[in-house]
Amino acid sequence: MRVCIGWRRLLLLLPVIFLFPHIISVLQLHKDSTIEHQHQKLTKKFDHLVFGPAAGEGLHDRLQCQGTKALNKTHFPSSPRNSNYGDGISFVTVFTTYNSTADSFIKSRSSEQVSVGKMSYNKVERSMAVLNVFVNFLEVTMPRSNVLILTDPASTLPIQRNRVTLYPIKGEYSRDKLMLQRIRSYIVFLEQKLEEQSQLQGRISHYIFTDSDVAVVDDLGQIFKDYPLFDLALTFRNNKEQPLNSGFIAVRGSRSGIQRAKVFLQEVLEVYSSKYMKASRMLGDQLALAWVVKSHPSFNTKRFTRQQPFEEKIGGASVLFLPCATYNWTPPEGAGQFHGMPLDVKVVHFKGSRKRLMLESWNFLNSSPSPHISDMLCLILSSGRTKYDF
Repeated sequence: MRVCIGWRRLLLLLPVIFLFPHIISVLQLHKDSTIEHQHQKLTKKFDHLVFGPAAGEGLHDRLQCQGTKALNKTHFPSSPRNSNYGDGISFVTVFTTYNSTADSFIKSRSSEQVSVGKMSYNKVERSMAVLNVFVNFLEVTMPRSNVLILTDPASTLPIQRNRVTLYPIKGEYSRDKLMLQRIRSYIVFLEQKLEEQSQLQGRISHYIFTDSDVAVVDDLGQIFKDYPLFDLALTFRNNKEQPLNSGFIAVRGSRSGIQRAKVFLQEVLEVYSSKYMKASRMLGDQLALAWVVKSHPSFNTKRFTRQQPFEEKIGGASVLFLPCATYNWTPPEGAGQFHGMPLDVKVVHFKGSRKRLMLESWNFLNSSPSPHISDMLCLILSSGRTKYDF
């Protein structure tokens, strides 16, 4: 009798035994589907500004916002257009477009078009819009500065702006080698400036090398007065592997400053070419910068953990290190972003897909009846963590 009962139990359990793997598979599929859905929600890009709470609420040294209204203003005046800000400063950026057949194809595809405000852009036009907004911000905050665009001689850039000059430099401007070419272009540019020194008759122009996806929101000329001994300046953050960002390099316009900056960048280029070619498309230049600086025997890397400017002798050059939190602030990357935006921020760097936010910020500032940069910074702070469609 007991044998019969055992067989019956076994027969009742057989369907469960056979179905159990299928049940597990269905549950796993549901779990994977949920995770994928959550990932898609996190990585979804938006075609409009998405606002959230502004970080840094209650911190005395951070921008305080109520919507897009700044409750504590930064020190920069609201309209310095007629001032001498930027006199004797030249901003230098490397920029090119890729007018390939693929780009022409993209232009004809409405699905590849993006709209910002009343304007619609294809891939090439987006890049040009960012470049123009880069110049627009300089016209507001440093109206006496010049913009020098280092570019491929074969590239045709449709930009005609006051105080903007195209500077063709031969090289390899492919996407995979653009970061490498940028360092080479900087070196060639500095070499040419050395040759021109004898013709300047005592007039010095300082140079600030930046990416074109930055907004200068305060006067940067002050660093050359406040720190009169440095040859070149770099921006740093508390990041062990990549403490230095190559999107901002300032060079003093004296003959010795240009010469020492050139030699320093030549060493960076050599390290880049010998050690980091696998990262040539991105990050190679930053890794090379860090290697050159950290390999100096007396350098203390703990200084990168403090948000204070400092100077250090690297090779034969006096290098000024400036905190990214002020001179290269990035939403949502960069030092200090999770604690809000410092009141003394001077440069906002719109990396990656945040270039839409750069254009939207300019539109906001330009369309305001009584524009103030602090209010625009609230717009950036409230929407900087969102991924956009650029």
